[in-house]
Formats: sequence, structure tokens, C-alpha cells
Amino acid sequence: MKTVKINTKELLEAESKYCSYGDTVHYLEPAKLFTGCSGSYLYDNNGTPYLDLQMWYSAVNFGYANERLTLALKRQLNTLPQVASQYLHKEKIELAAMLCSAMKNLWGEDGRVHFNVGGSQAIEDSLKLVRNACRGKSLMLAFEGGYHGRTLGASAITSSYRYRRRYGHFGERALFFPFPYCFRCPYKKQRESCDFYCVSQFERMFETEYYGLWDPKAREAEYAALYVECIQGTGGYVIPPEGYFPKLKRVLDEHKILLVDDEIQMGFYRTGKLWGLANFGVTPDVVVFGKAMTNGLNPLSGIWAKEALINPEVFPCGSTHSTFASNPLGTAVALETMKMLAESDYSAKVNELGSYFLDGLRELQKRYAVIGDVDGLGLALRVEICARDGFTPDKALMDRIVDEGIKGDLRVNGKTYGLVLDVGGYYKNVITLAPSLHITRPEIDLGLRLLDEILRRVTN
Repeated sequence: MKTVKINTKELLEAESKYCSYGDTVHYLEPAKLFTGCSGSYLYDNNGTPYLDLQMWYSAVNFGYANERLTLALKRQLNTLPQVASQYLHKEKIELAAMLCSAMKNLWGEDGRVHFNVGGSQAIEDSLKLVRNACRGKSLMLAFEGGYHGRTLGASAITSSYRYRRRYGHFGERALFFPFPYCFRCPYKKQRESCDFYCVSQFERMFETEYYGLWDPKAREAEYAALYVECIQGTGGYVIPPEGYFPKLKRVLDEHKILLVDDEIQMGFYRTGKLWGLANFGVTPDVVVFGKAMTNGLNPLSGIWAKEALINPEVFPCGSTHSTFASNPLGTAVALETMKMLAESDYSAKVNELGSYFLDGLRELQKRYAVIGDVDGLGLALRVEICARDGFTPDKALMDRIVDEGIKGDLRVNGKTYGLVLDVGGYYKNVITLAPSLHITRPEIDLGLRLLDEILRRVTN
């Protein structure tokens, strides 16, 4: 691991003068500067290791400075680093073929892949695809707590009003309805006895034309598609109960509403499967992906859609365009990622490590009353921080936990560490854990020790 000594004070002064804050999350004052990275760690100017349990919001699933993926990038730099998107290169074609083959094996569906450079841009492409397929219908369904990006189109299907408040509406915002957040059920039901009350409430909206979604005479819905994160990301890694999605999908199919699966955070084995939705027994019409596909080395995203929605006759050349879409550097790294995933059993590995980590978090929950809920699927894990009643959200305590981790003064076995955590949840009180899929058991143990130390500090 290499680090470069920097003048932190001068750089922060320059940042405050010359950098827009609009593209930066300034949770910390002063903002944190890092100078190196390797595996599961970031390093500060003093060489202190910070165990990263959020990995760039799940963009670096395979560890910082992953040697195999970095070499793939270097090889492409030395062969064909740049080419305009009206021309072809083999990495794009081979990557698309591997992705489509994976979809066919998983869901038995033929389809095609369309590339772009970022998650929000791929969401925009999917909105065009859906509107085109549904004869120009522009209304979408989405979930409370859902996050799909901050471009104008993506923010219209993202539940947080704060992303829209200062910009007005470029198009119609989605109709949002409750996600099955069982720990905080909006209907005040219990998971064991609710009989999927939330699905029945959604289905009720199609009983009559006077509920605003459905014309029973034409047998047509006003809404084109439902956008879903199978596990909510920014919403706090909320995991739905088993059986929820098949019941919901039945309602969608009956009313000819497409299902768009946003896998930008949960794709590429974060949940123990290539796509998170594969854990829940339903087949989507469109899949949106990005982030971990290139392990954060070069921007690339994309959509896969069923053949009937995306074939050249219905979605012709130029339907969307980005100068850097399917760029050779990104597609080369993503192709190497897909080859790497095919060579070993990531499903077994991620589920085993996730189960081990989850057991450790549950042990912490027994010792700290402020941990209200612990849950996980694969290596997508959540720890909900509450007041001592174990339920009331405690954002202030959550903020203190993050601040203690980033100080870089935690001691374990005589060595100093920092801990990088991410904040999520409807009330910004959830630790959303997305460690490297290559994390080791000793590193998980270290993470649990560091969390224990932080919780001891903030609760004392």
C-alpha cells in the first residue's frame, strides 16, 4: 500500500474556496482526506488504517486496489483506451454477451444490454425504455424509502422530496407507496400475522377506477412501471419478508405494469446472488446496474431488458446516447469482473461471511439496548440505532457513532484504527454495512471490536 504525504490544511482551505459543495457530501467538519487504500482499508495522512465497512456505497465490492481488476485496466490502457461509441470494440460485445447469458441462466429470458456511465444515467435510460414500451405513459410507481438517483428524472422516482425541492418538477413524480419495512410497519402490523397486508392495500387500488390507478373497462393502468430496490439502499438496507415479491408481482402482471429492478447497490453478489432480486423468486422486465461492475475503477453502468422491450425495431439506434457509454476502459474492467465472478462460488462465500458477520452483530445487539434492529442478506447488513427503548430512532446517537469511527483513534490489540461507516434509513439512524466481498473473518472480527468500542464510548 502506497500513501503520499499531503498538506491537509492547505488542501482543505483550497477546497473551501474553489470546489462546489454541490457534488460533495460534507457530513464531517473538517472533511476527511485519505491518501491511500488497499483491500478493506483506507489510509489517512498519518498512515492510520481505517477499516471501511461501506466500500464507497458498495461500489468497491472486490476490495480497494484489487490487483486483478487493476491489471485489466492497465492492459486496456496499453491497447485500446479510447474509441467513440459509434464504433465497436470486443470488450463491450463480450461483456454484453456475458451479462445476457447470466440473465438467461437465472431467469430464462432473452434480452439485450445497453450501457451508460453512471447509475442515475442508466435509470434515465430505463425511463425512456419504459415510456417507449408503454406507448408514452409517463407515470411510474415507486416505494417510500426508495432511492434511484439525483438527476431530474431519477429524483422524480426517488422518494425524498429534498432532492426535488429546489428544482421543481421536470416531469411527473412517482406515486409512492409503503415498502415492507417490518421493523417499522406503517400499518402497525406484525410480520408473523399480517398476511402481507401491505400487498392487499396495494392491490385494493385496482378494485375500482375511483382509486385512481386503473380503468377496468379498458383494462389498462395509468402507470407504466414499478421501480424497486429489492433491498432498499439509502433507505437503510431494509429487507422484505420472504413471499412478498411474488405476491406483489402477481398484482403487477394482472395489470400489465412492468417491474424495473434497480440493482445499482445490491448487484454483483452484495446479497449472495449476482442480482439481489434473484433471492426473492420473481423475474423483472428491466434490470439497472452499475457501481461494483468496475469496482470503482472507471464509470460504467447499464440496463438489461427483455428482448421485446429493447430489440432494435422497438428501441432503435440513437434512442439514448452518452459520449462515454460503453467506454473501453470501463467495459474491460467489467468484463474481467464477470470472468472473476464465474471462476469461484461467490454465493457460498458471501453468504458464509454474511452469516458470520450477522451473528456478531446480534451479539452486540444483546449487549447494547440502543441497537433496535439487526438484519442482513449476504453482505448487505443493517444495524438500526435507537433510544434505549429499542425503537425510537436516535439520529443524534447515530451521528456520534460515525464521528467516533472517523476520528482514527480506536485501539485494538495495541494498534490504532479508524472505522468508516455509512448512515442510511428513513430517520438517518441506520448503520448500513457493505464490506468488501473479499473481507476476511479476522477483518470482520476487527470490525465488530471497533463497533463495540464505539458503542461503549457513546453509550457511556
